[in-house]
Amino acid sequence: MKETDIARVQAYLRATLGNDRIRIDVPKKRGATVEVFVGEEFLGTVHRDDEDGEVSFSLHITILDEDLPAVATPKPRGR
Repeated sequence: MKETDIARVQAYLRATLGNDRIRIDVPKKRGATVEVFVGEEFLGTVHRDDEDGEVSFSLHITILDEDLPAVATPKPRGR
């Protein structure tokens, strides 16, 4: 992805999600994975797709099971 693409996607995510802590770093190596962070926490990766002249960007969010909080199991509702 180009640096301008990264800056535009970062601005979009910050505005849409209401969080200025979202950060997308420009990869050190050309063609490397573009990583998305919230503060210092890794959130996922963003990819550019250019198909038939239409450009889109996809955000792949990675959530590790060990990072999920425990929640109480909901009780079944009686009829």
